[in-house]
Amino acid sequence: MLKEFKAFIMRGNVLDLAIAVIIGAAFGKIVTSLTDDVLMPIIGKVFGGLDFSSYFWRMGAVPAGYVGSLTDYAALKKAGVPLLGYGAFATQLVNFVIVAGIIFMILRVVNRTAALIERETARLKREEDATPVAPAPEPVEIALLREIRDELKARG
Repeated sequence: MLKEFKAFIMRGNVLDLAIAVIIGAAFGKIVTSLTDDVLMPIIGKVFGGLDFSSYFWRMGAVPAGYVGSLTDYAALKKAGVPLLGYGAFATQLVNFVIVAGIIFMILRVVNRTAALIERETARLKREEDATPVAPAPEPVEIALLREIRDELKARG
């Protein structure tokens, strides 16, 4: 069973997938930082607040022992208050749109490159097929054998 597992792990597509997951996680952190630290403050400023993630609706009572701010989404959530965090949802939605847009652009470039390579390969194949192939020169041995044959025929 260990041999089968090693063979499975060492297959190329499993390693490619592992690398993709690692790169994807790092890319996700970059996109999260872009969204949380750059885009959402701008969007929040447009909508009248500096912290867009603090937009929420309280859907239940605050526990009696709670001493934090009633506008702190993270603290209220930690205290167990039922919240509808539409600001956090909007942040995740923006993250998704950014990632989807970048993946779309990457795939678009890959598809265009693949189509270009395919067209160029087909063009080269057509040129190769259209070019007349010169017959290979006759080997010296064949030429000598023909001369001998013709000489023998001439002698009768």
